[in-house]
Amino acid sequence: MQTVSSYGVELRKQNIPVRQTLEIYRSAVSYLTEIYEQVWEKLAEIPDAKRRFNAAEHLVHTTKKNPARFDFDLRFPKMPSYLRRAAIQHALGSVSSYETRMDLWEKSGEKVGKPRLAYENHAMPVFYRDVMYREEKEGKDEAYLKLYDGHDWKWFCVHLNHTDMEYLRKNWSGKKASAPTLEKRHHKYFLRFSYTEEVTLTKTPVKEQIICSVDLGINTDAVCTIMRADGTVLGRKFINHPSEKDRMYRTLGRIRRFQREHSSAQSRGRWAYTKRLNIELGRKIAGAIVKNAEENHAD
Repeated sequence: MQTVSSYGVELRKQNIPVRQTLEIYRSAVSYLTEIYEQVWEKLAEIPDAKRRFNAAEHLVHTTKKNPARFDFDLRFPKMPSYLRRAAIQHALGSVSSYETRMDLWEKSGEKVGKPRLAYENHAMPVFYRDVMYREEKEGKDEAYLKLYDGHDWKWFCVHLNHTDMEYLRKNWSGKKASAPTLEKRHHKYFLRFSYTEEVTLTKTPVKEQIICSVDLGINTDAVCTIMRADGTVLGRKFINHPSEKDRMYRTLGRIRRFQREHSSAQSRGRWAYTKRLNIELGRKIAGAIVKNAEENHAD
């Protein structure tokens, strides 16, 4: 069985045009989404996904044998071909999803909840190896990215967080890695690396397997029950993180008091902090569940 794991490496603060690159890529996706909505009827007639993609690219990219119908190349000059194709794929997916939802809504006969095609997007560019991303020598916390500086696409040396790179070298050295994706979290930028590896499943007969059953609760974070396939319970563990939950409840209480005195719009930053606490709590619960399953040799 194949498993895919990912890890984000922080880009250290430096004078590189990451924000400009992200803005030009999202603008390209928005423009392409608008185009493909206009011509979707003709694109939808092409059943093969590869041929549909080629037809969509021919509409916006000029070659010696193909004059483009739309001025994408003029609006976004010298955009790398891999990045352009990623933007096309994202735009096609958005329009296809919108058309499917619209068709279902029309068939349902409902008068409210009409689907809306969002042109503003949160697409993130993929830095394809060798053409958009190059690794520095082994042991160095640096890499090269092709970024847009406002005039042209150029190679920039980026410094990566040393702790993150040490973790990757220690745990993922030699594993098959995919092209990194740009990620933005809390005003910081990361490169998200994905690794694929083969995992051998247990060969224990089903009737002899040990199972870890998980019940995500309300009063407790989770209850893990170790049991045999016939239902015999071997052990049970209650997972709880009272201090983390108490911190989150206190934060929610402060937000409620703040919203009574001020508007909801002014509390966005407080909600973002609470969301981070909730995500961190979820990670701790997941880690505790996996640790309990490993300790009890669950299949």
